Amino acid sequence: MKDLAVKYFMEGYSCSESIVQAAADKGYISYDALSIATSFSGGMGARCLCGAVAAAQMVIGAMYGKNSSRDGKQARALAKQFYENFTDKYKVTCCKVLSAGFEDFHSPERRRHCSSMVAYSADLLDNILKTNLVNS
Repeated sequence: MKDLAVKYFMEGYSCSESIVQAAADKGYISYDALSIATSFSGGMGARCLCGAVAAAQMVIGAMYGKNSSRDGKQARALAKQFYENFTDKYKVTCCKVLSAGFEDFHSPERRRHCSSMVAYSADLLDNILKTNLVNS
């Protein structure tokens, strides 16, 4: 999933879109979620929450969130696991902080920089999902 997400990101998908598209390619969620992911791009347009983090949380919610047969507890636990692992590595989830030093938000340099967070998020999400699909 990591390679797919980075491929999409480097082709022009946003951070959130690339995670969701790769998750759909892997069969985790519906391709319909891609349009939802767009509004989470670039920290929800305000450079706040990293789109890769937001997208991973969307995928977890889509798979394990509350519905008629689930209470949502597993989604919250997996969301916390993802968040803790991401912040262990990057310390923060704020897009502004994670991409600090790149004046041009759309520059190739910033995109290369952010591709590492897209890769990490996709890999972490894939590992969490694979582990929990086996244990479900």
